This record gives sequence, structure tokens and C-alpha cells, in this order.
Amino acid sequence: MSANLHKLFCFFILFITAASAAFSQGRNVIGLNGYWQFSKGTYTPGSADTASAKWQTVSLPHSWNKDDVDDDTPGYYRGLCWYKKAITVNSDWQNKKVFIFFEGANQQTAVYVNGHKAGEHTGGYTRFCIEIGQFLDFKPGAKNEIAVSVDNSFNENIPPLTADFTFFGGIYRDVNLVICNKTHFDLSHASTGVYITTPTVSATNALVKINGQITTKSDIKQKLQIVTTILDLSSKMVADKKIFLSGNNTELNFAQDLPIISNPHLWSTDDPYLYTVITKIVDAKSGDVIDEVANPLGLRWFKFDGEKGFFLNGKPLKLMGASRHQDFKGLANALPDSYHIHDMELLKAMGANFLRVSHYPQDPMILEMCDKLGILASVEIPVVNAITESAAFTANCKNMQVEMIRQNYNHPSVVIWAYMNEVLLRPKFNNDKPRQQIYFANIAKLAGQLDSVTRKEDPNRYTMIANHGDFNRYKQVGLIQIPMLVGWNLYQGWYGGTTAGFAEFLDKHHKEFPDKPLLVTEFGADADPRIRSLQPERFDKSLEYAVGFHQVYLNAIKARPFVAAAAVWNLVDFNSETREETMPHINNKGLLTQDRKPKDVYSLYQAYLLNKPFIKISNWNIRAGITDSLNSSVCTQPISVFTNEHTIQLTVNGTRLPDQQVKDGEATWQVPFIKGLNRVEALITVDGKTYADIQDVNFNLLSRDLKNDRDSLLNINVLLGAKRFYVDEAQHQVWMPDQPYRTGNFGYVGGHPFSMPGNGQQSYGTNKNILNTDNDPIYQTQQVGIQQYRFDVPDGEYELVLHFAELTTNKTKEALAYNLTNNIQKEKAEERVFNVTVNNQSILKNFSPANTYGTLTAGQEKIQMIVTGGKGIMIAFEPLKGEAILNAIQLRKM
Repeated sequence: MSANLHKLFCFFILFITAASAAFSQGRNVIGLNGYWQFSKGTYTPGSADTASAKWQTVSLPHSWNKDDVDDDTPGYYRGLCWYKKAITVNSDWQNKKVFIFFEGANQQTAVYVNGHKAGEHTGGYTRFCIEIGQFLDFKPGAKNEIAVSVDNSFNENIPPLTADFTFFGGIYRDVNLVICNKTHFDLSHASTGVYITTPTVSATNALVKINGQITTKSDIKQKLQIVTTILDLSSKMVADKKIFLSGNNTELNFAQDLPIISNPHLWSTDDPYLYTVITKIVDAKSGDVIDEVANPLGLRWFKFDGEKGFFLNGKPLKLMGASRHQDFKGLANALPDSYHIHDMELLKAMGANFLRVSHYPQDPMILEMCDKLGILASVEIPVVNAITESAAFTANCKNMQVEMIRQNYNHPSVVIWAYMNEVLLRPKFNNDKPRQQIYFANIAKLAGQLDSVTRKEDPNRYTMIANHGDFNRYKQVGLIQIPMLVGWNLYQGWYGGTTAGFAEFLDKHHKEFPDKPLLVTEFGADADPRIRSLQPERFDKSLEYAVGFHQVYLNAIKARPFVAAAAVWNLVDFNSETREETMPHINNKGLLTQDRKPKDVYSLYQAYLLNKPFIKISNWNIRAGITDSLNSSVCTQPISVFTNEHTIQLTVNGTRLPDQQVKDGEATWQVPFIKGLNRVEALITVDGKTYADIQDVNFNLLSRDLKNDRDSLLNINVLLGAKRFYVDEAQHQVWMPDQPYRTGNFGYVGGHPFSMPGNGQQSYGTNKNILNTDNDPIYQTQQVGIQQYRFDVPDGEYELVLHFAELTTNKTKEALAYNLTNNIQKEKAEERVFNVTVNNQSILKNFSPANTYGTLTAGQEKIQMIVTGGKGIMIAFEPLKGEAILNAIQLRKM
């Protein structure tokens, strides 16, 4: 093989192991996502594998926690893992600089090349770049091993320390090789090395200023030309500037004031017009391009005002949107770019113009899409809940803040740099108040230092801290006073209090700090997409309660001009491994599910925020209920439609119901549903054009006269001790809340709903994780002290399933920090032993759910039986120790 052919072959080998490749003059960027080896074992880079290193092939992005965060075993793997990859490099690169560029790895990373440590990085959410060329073997055909250790272990000197989200481990974003000449734009903070400011922007003129850093390692003093060109969307040049520099073996700073751009096309949320700024390093003697980078440019100006809110390009604009976490169902946080793009498209489709990137910098694609779609953004580092009073913690915080700013400096969408979130939520030293005051003083000191760093790095944007709702404590510590903006994370009517307290809090802030611009940086209520209720109440996790909650908050925000921005918590459901509740390990406050299916609350926001005609029927299309009366053939239940119009027409099964006026983005009808399929059509008319939404509702209608119902498809699923429905779409089942027994029908006899002792949130059931099931709501409620359960069904063959779970336990678990009013007392496990008979036949004898299945563990007992003589089904519970319980029951005619 000739030398040139061998070189071409080596270059081809590199490319087939790369995910993608991009070229500019003077610089190559080559993707390294494919074909990595991964191990949780120990490994010595550059040597033969040790016995414990068991490798598996993976592609990036990758997280090792995508499965263990969702299982029923508490905790998830937090520790050291290894990635390695062999590459063949181009021998021409020997005279260049070769870097490996990570978009994100959580949270301590070290890079080794051919056994040599090339560099390391601390922090799981900012990008980093490490030079590796000095360790590469450039001989033709030589294999170079890149080994990367990544460790997501707890480290008291690295934020975040604690948080209501999962600290996934892995190289969970893209990795690239960057090959450039020895003279190049500075890569030390994984930025482009070029920073764009717009000192003056108006409707008539715009002034653009460029600052940058160049690294040059040439032994010969070079004369360089810095050429900057601004192109519009049609690639037409609108301004350019050239300056000369000279130097060698040094770092050079440069600044350029470009010619004024007349009549600029302004960037706005409705018209996110982007220019492109191309900056080149050119050899002044030869004219060769040595390095080149491109950055987006949006010409806009903005301000926050304590009385009037936010202004963009001189016009008032209420910032409305959401916060966003970066994980996805089944993927952990290892998302391909297309997933990030889709999230931002969903946010824009909601009518939003604001994103709080929380609680950490996210994939570069997020802000790129904000620029393109017209979404203004706040970005923050992950100082969450608490700090460590150490020099190392402070240094890491400062470094994260600088990295975040420099890496994202040129995005026109960014208007806020933030650096703390609810940092007084978990105060240390609660039993030592003098020491706690020192701790608070150190928090304020760190906040002041981060604020100063931020203003020095970028004096043109605003600084912010997001606080939880303890107004007096944040005021006393000084965290309201330090930043330019204050964000409040408020949950009145959810974790405590009532929804009316939300508006009261906003007014209190404005009264005491009238000049301090205010943002509502979090608000929301859990909405399990499987739970519905005709009697919604706080903490029942129903979509109905969440919709009402958000209506109150949206109205209060809309009515107050001084509320500059609001970001609902959260755009999507996200993983929080320590959470239990109806969907364990998931925070259900998202407007979208973890796999991005819209909930009713998403439709509500579209009704509030969209400027184009919108209509959407509530997505409750699997239902069950009992006929309205003995002679009725329908069950009347409410159905909601969301729209931004004033009046809606509704037709059900071809019959038009009276038109409804819309209030707070919603109109509700009492609909007479028939058995089986119901066609529901909603219509609005705007400027003579009709907009419609159609939904088919499948209704399991049970006769009130059950004894005379000869339906061969009789199927009853009941939650005892509950006021909510549970919809299991996978099995196409809907579970109804229970009822007292009525002659001719079905229901319980005796007992009362289970309620957690000392609980100030839920009036019934438990919020604990139920083991051995993914259908926790079936087992989280129960009837305690039940005497009988009866079904007055006609003769026939039936399958009966009794569902049990012991909900009391001696185990204690720390409540989520937010549950400030949820003073759950230490529980005592109840001892229960009882007999169960069905139609006087013994089914369960000396039965104890706790002994049979374990506490907080789902179990079921299935019985097949034949009913004769018109006697129906009577299940009797005889207590032997304690009280008998039943969590749920199913009956199916066979």
C-alpha cells in the first residue's frame, strides 16, 4: 500500500468511527459519538484491561443511570465509570493543535490519551475542551486510545449538592475532535473565543462590537489580520472590519468596532431575525485563512423595570413560558440533538416566549433553537438548596459561572444569568442558630461574589437569584437585594396554603421592593396524566386540580404588570429518583409527560398564550361510570374544551349541546355519554373560518340496575377509599372511585378511607411508592375496617380480583424539602389479620397483606366463580387482629 493510500485509509478509519464532521477554513470538527467501550469496572489507561473491566459497546450520548433511577430499589449508581475508544488520526495533524471537546459529562471527568493524562474538568453541565495532540501517535495506521473516566459521586465541593432532580452519570452529550492551526481563536473555556456586544441598537441604527482572544504558538512572530463580516439571512454582507495584530507564543486580545448598520432588522420573539458574524484570522502575508468561527447575531435591546415589567425593543412584553429539565423517558439525560430541538418547538407551539434553562446550562442546541424560534432565556449554574463553606466550592461555582457565560455569550436569546436556586430551602445548622447565621452570611458572600463575577463578564445582561417562598428569610439574608432581578418559586395551594396566597405574595414583594424587578421562576402542581377527578382537591394529582391551579396563577400574573416574567414548573415531567407519590421517581408538574405527550395543562397554556385560533378537547377519552338513574341509558360527566375564543359549539353523537361561553381559557359541558364509542366535536368560528377538534370517547357504562343487566361484557374496576379515577391506557381500563353499596348495584359496606396520619396535603390515600407494580394509584388508597363488598350481578361465571397493599409501616423517610406543611408523624405499622369469604366460601384464611406480600407492596388474589340463584356476589371480611382492608377490586363477567 502506498504512503498516500495508507494515509487516506487511516483518515477513512477515523471517519467511520465518527458521528459527523464539519469543516471551516483553518479548522476541522469531527464527531466522536460512535463505538465507545464502557465499563463500571476499574481500568488503568493505556494498559491491558484488569479483570474487573467488563466492556460493552455504546454510542454517545450515554448515561449509565437510564434504568436504575426507575426501579424500586432506593438510590442509583453514583460512582466512577470508564469510556474508551481507539482512533486513527491524520498524520498531517502533527503540525496542528488537536483538542477533544465535550458538550457535557457528569460530573468529574479526566481524559487520558495513550495512557497519559491530558486534562480534567469539574462540573457536569458546562462544556470543556482539552488539548490532546501532544499525546497522539501520528504514525500511519497507529491506534490511539482515548480513555475517559467520569464520576457522578457526591462531592461536597461540587454543586449541586442536593436537588429535586436526578444527577445522572455519563458522557451524556456530544463529543468532538477539534483540529486547528497553532494560531487559533481561544478555546480555553470551550467558547468560540469571540464575544459580540451591541452597545447601541435602535430601529434606525445598530452598532456591533467584537472582542476576542487568540492563542498563537508559532516560533516566528506573525503578522495577522482579523477580519469580521456580518451577513444577513440572504448572505449579503451588511458590515465588515479588518484590523492587524502581530505576536508569537502568546495570547492576543483584540477589539473591533464595526460600521453602523442602518435600518437593522430587529430580533424579536415574533420575528427572530438572525444575522451571522464570521470572524477570521488571516495570515497578512499570504492571505491564507488560519482560523474561522461563526456566531449568531440578533439586534435587539431590552430592559427590566420594577413597576412595568420587561421591555423588548422599547415595547412592553410579558415573558411567559416554562422551565425545562433535560431528561427523557428511557434515555436519562442522554438525548440526541433532535430531542432538544423538539422540546423547543413544543415550547414555542405552546405560545411561549420565555425559557428558564434550569437548573444548569443545557445542550448547546437549546439556546440555538431559542435564537431561531424567538424564545428569550435565563440560564443558571446548579447552586441548588445549599452550599458548602469551602474555598473549593466557591472556586467551582465561579468557574461554572464564567464557563456558562463565555460559552453562551453570543446568543441573542439570553437576557439573564442566574446563579442560585432556593439556596435557603435546606438550611444547615438548624439546631445551632448562631452557627446558622454564619452559614447564611457565607451564602450572601458567595452570592455577592458570583454577582460581581457575572457583571464583570457581561455588564449588558441581568443577574438573578431564584428563591423559594420564604420571603422574610431571603430578605434577612440579603438575597433579594444582591442580584439585579429576583425570581420567586411559588407553590401556594400545592405544598401549602391556598391558591389565593399566590397573588398576596406577589403584592407583598412589590410593596416592599417596588424597584426590584420580579419574575415568577417556578409555579405548578403535579398532574399525573393517568388521574382524573370529578371532585378535584389539592395533592390528588388529578389533571382537573392542576388546570384550576394554573388558571388562578395565570390570571394573577396577567393582572400585574410588575410581574416581568413567569416560567411554569415544568415544561416536561422529569426524573427525580427520590420522589414517590403516584408515579414514583417522576416529578409530574410538567405540561408534557416525560415522553412529551401533551396534558390538559399544556392545552390550557395554548389557550392563554397563542395568538392564532386554537381549540382542543380535554384528553380524557377512556371513561367509566354508572347510569344517571334506573331507567337511564346514559351517564352524565363533564367534558372540558380549551380555546382562546369566546364561544364554543359542542356536538356529542350528532346532537348539538347549548353553546358555552369560555372562561379562563376553558368551557365545560355536562355530557350524557352512552355506552361504547362517543363522538365529540368542538367548533369555533373566527373571521368566518371554522376550527374544530374531534375526539372519540370510549365509555364503559354500568347500569344502575346491575342485577338485571345481562351485558356479556360486564367489567368493573374500582378504587376503594378514593375520589379519583385512574386511567390505564396500556390495558385500556379505567378505574372508578368507590361508592357505598346500594341495593341492585355494587359498593362497600362499612369502614372508612385510609388517610396518612398528620398529613396536611391529602385527605385520602398515601403518597408512598408501592412496590411490585407500576400502577401505584390502584394500591395507594383503601377502605379500612371494611365489612363487606357486594355486587348485585345476574347469574353467570365471573372472575373476581381483590387487590391489597399494607399502607402502614414503621419505616420513616425524609419528606421532600418543599413539604414544609406536611408534618407527617412517625407511623406505626398496623397488625392486620382477617378472613375473607365469597358467598360464604372461604377464600383467604388468617390473611395478612403485610406478611403475604410485604408492607407497601402490591398483591392480588384472583377467584373464578359461578353465581346462581340470583344471590349476586357478597365478599365478607372478618377481622381477627386489627381492621380488615381492601385497596381495589375488579369484577369481570366471563
